Amino acid sequence: MKLLLTGAFNYTEEQLNILKGCGFEIAFVQNELEKLSIDCSQFDAVVCNNLFKFNPAENFTSLKAVQLISAGFNNAPVGYLASKGIALYNARGVYSAPIAEWVILKILEIYKHSADFALQQKNKEWKKIRNLLELVDKRVLIVGTGSVGLECAKRLKAFDAQVIGADIYDSSSPFIDEFYPTEALTEVLPTADVVILTLPLNDKTRGLFSSSLLSLMKDDSILINVARGAIIDENALIQHLEKGKFKGVVLDVFEEEPLCESSPLWTCDRVSVTPHNSFVSDGNSNRMFSLILKNLTEFDFGKATR
Repeated sequence: MKLLLTGAFNYTEEQLNILKGCGFEIAFVQNELEKLSIDCSQFDAVVCNNLFKFNPAENFTSLKAVQLISAGFNNAPVGYLASKGIALYNARGVYSAPIAEWVILKILEIYKHSADFALQQKNKEWKKIRNLLELVDKRVLIVGTGSVGLECAKRLKAFDAQVIGADIYDSSSPFIDEFYPTEALTEVLPTADVVILTLPLNDKTRGLFSSSLLSLMKDDSILINVARGAIIDENALIQHLEKGKFKGVVLDVFEEEPLCESSPLWTCDRVSVTPHNSFVSDGNSNRMFSLILKNLTEFDFGKATR
């Protein structure tokens, strides 16, 4: 089988040899963000991230399987691949633990005023802050109970928070105390102290957190987005922030990345801006390669319909 790998993932020599030992004839291109100069019709499988934004999937006429490096599917022509019977895998579970750890960090930073204490240390001030909060019994709503959402839920239960899940499917997780379909967000949002977005971006979720939904949230609640930026209407969010809403807003993803320098989100003291960085971890590489190897070796290329 001919396998195309791209620089979206940093393979070690040992990992490449493992794939070769499994019978794959490997071609490697470092930069997938340009039109390829090689014959794309020869490949049975591809491991990539943004490859199809610059190289039409129609050019890969022998393709039977695609492994994405990203957890989301928004970089792939999902409809076309499905219509051709091409298997599509994402990086489910690879980045869940570091993202969940980051979410907990950001909640505690806000509840425990860590930025204020850091500033006081810098200024050599000895001043107690009396309005610290705890996670015990706080109602935390996780919108999107996939692998990232469930890893967040598992950690939140260790803090004795009340964890509420919202999704199109009930995961029946022991770490979720209450579950609601996404259609019931208008019912549950007004009760949540913290709202964490971990749902995929698609036609139904784009702009889901509009001004009307944001207005339903508690004025002193926390909103965290580690999903995709376009799930939130950023202009509506900015308007609510300007009116004093939210104890804190934590954004690791944005509709346009990098975030425009003129965006008011940079300078709002209740907003934490990070550069789509929450997934980064020392454990990702091993998990990602294990998933690549599993999906490619378990896929039956001989029975593929393409």
